[in-house]
Amino acid sequence: MKDDLRRWAKAVRASLDMKSISAELVEILLQSKEYGRAKNIMIFYPKDNEVNLLPILEDKTKKFYLPKIDGDNLQCCPFTEDTILSDSVFNTKEPVSEACNPALMDLIIVPALVCDRDNYRLGYGKGFYDRFLQNL
Repeated sequence: MKDDLRRWAKAVRASLDMKSISAELVEILLQSKEYGRAKNIMIFYPKDNEVNLLPILEDKTKKFYLPKIDGDNLQCCPFTEDTILSDSVFNTKEPVSEACNPALMDLIIVPALVCDRDNYRLGYGKGFYDRFLQNL
């Protein structure tokens, strides 16, 4: 059932104008009180047809972080526009830098294929963020 839902969500997303949606969501994020209070923010590097949060890097009042895959786990690494990135096993970009303590994060923005009205999230099926967040 989850695999069918993932296929459906990917097909729907492929039909959307993600550039416009990303711009709108970034604007909503920048206006949110959670973002306003946060100093250390973990985002994700966008894959094809995924929300692109990279424009928020222009906000020099915040420190940003990206996830890096380490075996079955995610690590949290500092991220700036100058950070050296490499290709991950999931065809996205991740920092080559050393990981930091994820407990430093004030806000973690998690990718999702789809969410329901009760904010339950369906991810890509590997459980990286589930394991990462359960330890925080």
